Amino acid sequence: MKRLLGKRAFVTGGRQGIGRAIVEAFLAEGAEVETCGRGAAPEDLPCPWHSLDVSDGTAVEAVAEAFGEIDILVNNAGIQVEKTVIESTDADWDLVVGTNARGVFNSCRAFLPRMRRGGSIVNLGSISGQLADPSMALYCASKAFVHALTRSIAVDHGPDIRCNAICPGWIETGMLEAGFALAKDPARAMEDARARHATGRFGRPEDIAAMAVFLASDEAAFATGQLFTIDGGLTAASPLNPGLF
Repeated sequence: MKRLLGKRAFVTGGRQGIGRAIVEAFLAEGAEVETCGRGAAPEDLPCPWHSLDVSDGTAVEAVAEAFGEIDILVNNAGIQVEKTVIESTDADWDLVVGTNARGVFNSCRAFLPRMRRGGSIVNLGSISGQLADPSMALYCASKAFVHALTRSIAVDHGPDIRCNAICPGWIETGMLEAGFALAKDPARAMEDARARHATGRFGRPEDIAAMAVFLASDEAAFATGQLFTIDGGLTAASPLNPGLF
């Protein structure tokens, strides 16, 4: 049986990567899905597209009003800038915090009044919101905001809706490559990181989509206000390199 049959879902940042995987997984599970992102729609997109910058609250509100009643909101749109605090500019702040923090806030504020009872919000956090990665100060801070907002929404708006966050680790997307490009020896750093995963591999967008389907479904009816870490066991291990033991 399709787990999301009859449910209406809106997924932000569905052009590629994790967002695209979530869109496709939701469709496969029977949901009616629409998505958004900056710029024109991808030619092969299997659902309706909205050209939308989620940092623009007025624009998000207009899309939510047009969408109408909703069962599932996935806040996936995100941007990563590889800089320390000292290196970060006001423009970097506006870009990263505007999308990753304000964008999630805007979407939740716009869609919450339109959510049917029993609805589910799934926010994309990150292990970087709990453990600091080098030279990603604004990204880490913005994801910590998402984690805190997730808990607040769950407390303030239960039992009508549920709100949880998925905290991915290193997933095979453009962000992974950009992160390791900062290393003195990117190839060596990537191999060392892979060895620290209990699964022996980096994650794939489909791994995160599978958790999003679960959290959006009625199977997760008792799960709310939680952060679900999906990182292949990376943060379960001590700092010692398991490859040396």
